[in-house]
Amino acid sequence: MRQHVNPLSQKYLTPLTPPNWDKIYTQPTQPLHLDIGCARGEFILRMATLKPDWNFLGLEIREPLVQQANALVSELKLSNLHYIFCNVNNSLPPLLNYFPKGTLQRVTIQFPDPWFKKRQAKRRLVQPKLVNDLATYLAIGGYVFLQSDIEIVAKEMCDRFNEHPAFNRQGTDWLTTNPLPVPTERETYTISRDEPVYRALFVRIEREWGKLECN
Repeated sequence: MRQHVNPLSQKYLTPLTPPNWDKIYTQPTQPLHLDIGCARGEFILRMATLKPDWNFLGLEIREPLVQQANALVSELKLSNLHYIFCNVNNSLPPLLNYFPKGTLQRVTIQFPDPWFKKRQAKRRLVQPKLVNDLATYLAIGGYVFLQSDIEIVAKEMCDRFNEHPAFNRQGTDWLTTNPLPVPTERETYTISRDEPVYRALFVRIEREWGKLECN
């Protein structure tokens, strides 16, 4: 069940103040995996337990889910995982400015809210500004993994990354398998119903670009 939150409402327009990362992560300079729209955070919770030599950060716009997820992290005493309540489209730079260049090495955006109505398309998660921000902070050779169970949403996400000169799509067809060792709940549910999952992988390439127009 998707629970829609309008990211353009007044409540979500103020960029957040980042936490003290030295108090969050035991090793703050480890490679960072950013999961955007992490929901309850089960995907990166499992990833964090599998990969203790990485740090994991989940971003979610539904505050109660973030509170529950961080309570579980505290209970499990994980020092390489944290969740933050925010609107990623206005909060990514203040969140990532602290980390040394090259720290962000992997980004996942999985099954974002589709916002089917045409007038609501501007509420979709992957907007040009987000792509440009990720190009600024993602390490050369780092990658963005996208997936959705809605083809038009997956195609729009891919179009946004294809339009940016700093990203190169790996292959031209949808990926048939997930390159990561952990599936999301939505992915497992979709596959169990014999429905398609549309996946794509983009690599941050070594290319300079000028200031982009991000409307």
